[in-house]
Amino acid sequence: MELTLTKDNFSDTIANAGKPVLVDFWATWCGPCRMQAPVLEELAAERGDIVIGKVNVDEEPEIANAFQIDSIPTLILFQDGKAVRAAVGFRTKEQLIAMITE
Repeated sequence: MELTLTKDNFSDTIANAGKPVLVDFWATWCGPCRMQAPVLEELAAERGDIVIGKVNVDEEPEIANAFQIDSIPTLILFQDGKAVRAAVGFRTKEQLIAMITE
């Protein structure tokens, strides 16, 4: 499942997902972000045990600032409502699966 996260639904989604949430901080002008998008879409389609959330840093600067996002794409894995792992830059599907399962 892939969701667009905004300041209105971010906290509730992270807190109430009932499964890990991998959040992609991205922007339309970011080349590596555009490369990351189909990998995340494929992962979302294959894995029902995780929620993929997307935060457009240009449209949701408050969320980006709260997590001190300086470079994109930044991927943060949340479990039980808490950030547990983060990665900056493009990641392959295998790297994302390893991030989720470690």
